[in-house]
Amino acid sequence: MTTSNNIPLPDHSVTHPHGRASGTTVFVLHGAFGAKEYWRAQIDCLVRHGHRVVAWDAPGYGLSPLPADFGIDRCAQSLAALLRHQSGERNVVMGHSMGGMIAQRAWAHAPELIHGYVLSATSAAFGQADGDWQREFVRQRVAPLDAGRSIPDYAPEMLRSMMAPGAGGPVVDLLIATVSLMREDTFRAAVGAIAGYEGRQLLAGMNVPALCVAGELDRTAPAVVMQKMAAKMPQARFLELKGLGHFGWAEDPDRFNAALLDFLSSSGFGLPPQAPGAVA
Repeated sequence: MTTSNNIPLPDHSVTHPHGRASGTTVFVLHGAFGAKEYWRAQIDCLVRHGHRVVAWDAPGYGLSPLPADFGIDRCAQSLAALLRHQSGERNVVMGHSMGGMIAQRAWAHAPELIHGYVLSATSAAFGQADGDWQREFVRQRVAPLDAGRSIPDYAPEMLRSMMAPGAGGPVVDLLIATVSLMREDTFRAAVGAIAGYEGRQLLAGMNVPALCVAGELDRTAPAVVMQKMAAKMPQARFLELKGLGHFGWAEDPDRFNAALLDFLSSSGFGLPPQAPGAVA
């Protein structure tokens, strides 16, 4: 399906709440390494607490073709199209890593449809694409491909290097399995897009409740960087998850999900009070 501005509607799933509905739709955006399937634990948690969940595959992910103009803004335009197509009474956009960058950039395209944010292990800027740190970031991630290794071959070690030592469990296994299915062209395009992102100019205008979540041990999106980002957003709060790395939602899903639910309920996105005598 193509929208009125010729932006294809991204592949996505919709999961409806179990029992009473909160009226909140949570849009969940995976990172550069992933796809919508790895959010299973978060989707299950959210729908059990009354929230509707829309999980997307970003352009170029899952079964969707990689756009020739792939980039953070191009993905943000696709997210805006999805928000218009699947908007609920209240919409919270939850993005991890690159997904957090896309979520922020979507504010430039559909601010009227975004009522809250959950930003996980992300940044408002990655600096100049031709900077030394940025070039090294790209080199480290694509060098194994250049050397002839496949994504299923080296993704496990790359992903585990971004986690806390000894991280494991079924959600970590699902993350690794999902990333191992990625296409090489998408992988390369996503790494390049991240390295050139700049979105700090948007932060001051994002005047909606926001939760910025960082892992204490994350070297890719350091907690100190996310704390500074949160300080520039009018209604943001910052949370550091002690002992966790870049994939806190997979390394300790129970702790991440508890923080997510607390933010939603305390920010007006939770279930409304039940009338006395009403049946749940």
